Amino acid sequence: MLTERRLLLCFTSLPPAHLRSPSPCVCRWREGPFVVQTQPTLKSRTTATNGSRCPGCQERDATITELRRRLAAQERELQVLRERARRHSGNSSLPPSANPADAPKTRTRKKPSGRQPGGQPGHEPAQRPRVPREQLTEPPITCLPKTCDHCQAALSGTDPWPFTHQVVELPPIVPEIREYVRHVLTCSHCGLTTRGQLPDGVPEGAFGPRLQAFLGLCTGCYHLSKRQTEELLSTAFNVPISLGAIARCEQQVSAAIAGPVAEAHAQLRQAAVVHADETSWKQQPGKAWLWVGVTAYLAIFLIRDHRDGDSVRALLGSDFPGVLISDRYSAYQGLPRRQLCWAHLRRDWQAMIDRGGSSQKLGRRLRDLTDHMFRLWQRVRDGTLTRASFRSQMIAVRYHVSILLRQGARCAHPQTAGTCRDILDHESCLWTFIHVANVEPTNNAAERALRQAVLWRKKSFGTRSRAGSEYVERILTLVASCRLQGRNVLEYLTSACVAALSERPAPSLLPEPTR
Repeated sequence: MLTERRLLLCFTSLPPAHLRSPSPCVCRWREGPFVVQTQPTLKSRTTATNGSRCPGCQERDATITELRRRLAAQERELQVLRERARRHSGNSSLPPSANPADAPKTRTRKKPSGRQPGGQPGHEPAQRPRVPREQLTEPPITCLPKTCDHCQAALSGTDPWPFTHQVVELPPIVPEIREYVRHVLTCSHCGLTTRGQLPDGVPEGAFGPRLQAFLGLCTGCYHLSKRQTEELLSTAFNVPISLGAIARCEQQVSAAIAGPVAEAHAQLRQAAVVHADETSWKQQPGKAWLWVGVTAYLAIFLIRDHRDGDSVRALLGSDFPGVLISDRYSAYQGLPRRQLCWAHLRRDWQAMIDRGGSSQKLGRRLRDLTDHMFRLWQRVRDGTLTRASFRSQMIAVRYHVSILLRQGARCAHPQTAGTCRDILDHESCLWTFIHVANVEPTNNAAERALRQAVLWRKKSFGTRSRAGSEYVERILTLVASCRLQGRNVLEYLTSACVAALSERPAPSLLPEPTR
């Protein structure tokens, strides 16, 4: 390595004309601290006269070529490392929570209105509705003033329009505990013993269906740890419980909602439009992937060991008929009808801008076209621009984007050229939202659904068994779907647990058909 460095220092200082000269030359070699000068022999002098180089020059040129090749490879590697170090949520798929300390701050494109924060003049006030008298815990308490606040004179009479003041308070929570005495009797004929049966709707365990549902709400909806759930129940609800009992209640809740979740999954596979995304999940001792498929009223979660096409088919089925909205991940390529997420594409344009050079100019033009497209789409959603006008205005946008992507495929920067070639391979999936109804240009619905799962993953150790992963899949599906439909999660969980104890089917998770 030391000899190569000395050769590089020696020969890179020679003038280019000398390096290109085909005439006979004197080779100067730097070996150690000495410089050795050799004269070409008669044979090498004759060869050099014929237009070739002497053996010393050939060896020198080969060494310089090899060193330059290594230097170019190291420069490319350094460029990749620099680009990786500059990644943030604005130019890659990194979430904002993983941004480095020196990442640029996200700038809002909304102009300041100049108004003070808070409620604005003329807005409808948000007031707590008055509870009817028949729903009060006790009859209204009359408050009559006895003396005047000014002169202390005695007051009498009543106010025909008194001011009502209602106070909401939590009473001391005392759990309901019922005891069932089960006698065991012995048969006088055969000698076998028989235990008395519990009434219908009474669980074999120590916790009722509403308490089971509340445990599922704590761990699956609010993502409390088992130890936090234990502390909450013991301190606020006076219910002593162990960590193992919480885990058993989770499995009971999982079994109670298994049927409705399977029905919702079957409905997802027949949906017309589905948003799909995936993120990593901790499944001890290895690593798994959490997949999600989202429609207008359902969100289905699955945990699988791999991030591949088999997992996509497990989520959507082998013959998915609808349009899939996703990023450019290769596992989704087998589906015939797709819409690529333009929010991901805009981050790709920003990555081109951050590389500088010709890539920067290309990225800026693509970003400006994307922002223009988003402004037009916002007007379509607001109803201020018709679909027909939107399609006509998008003709020019599509043309310029196609031209820029083909220019980018010939860009000198390898990362930019590779990104443009990959997008051109899926060019037909860029514009599905223009012609197909209910198709959005972004995959924000799936990313919003995954957000709660990501927060749960960050504050927990994940799952340790397949049964635990099934609970996560089902409770996330239930909570996200109820939120999309505006349903009460606790009421649904309670009704599902009650139905499981009575051996009846749980309520459907599908939205009720509109009449």
